Amino acid sequence: MAILTTALDHLLGYQLRRTTSVLMADFARVLADFDMRPAEVTTLMVIAGNPDCSQSEVGEALAIKRANMVPIIARLIERGLVARTRADGRSLALRVTPAGAEQAADALQRIAAHEARFKGVLKRDDLDTLLRALPLLRRVDEDRTG
Repeated sequence: MAILTTALDHLLGYQLRRTTSVLMADFARVLADFDMRPAEVTTLMVIAGNPDCSQSEVGEALAIKRANMVPIIARLIERGLVARTRADGRSLALRVTPAGAEQAADALQRIAAHEARFKGVLKRDDLDTLLRALPLLRRVDEDRTG
């Protein structure tokens, strides 16, 4: 059976969506035994790399709305991976627990292998160009709304 071509093949958004689907499916497979959603894993990793950060700082770094951060942080705390500490009189800071640090390190290794698998398909110059271009595309929306 022949693979059909369509006008969609030349659309940037279509190609990005299809590529993201493949990448995220592999990401989920690589981290399946963690029993965590991708947003939880990335949140854990950001906290591990930024001890004493605030929940709002993590949300901003990952472009996750405040209302959506609440259940993510609650689940990480419930699982014993993250703890809250007093940063000052009113604000709370987040830190990974020893179990959280171990899980974040394991996730980082797995994600590095996942990334290498996909990056290895591209020539170095193409990868460099892509990694420079994608943030420019994300900023289009920021420019419109900012």
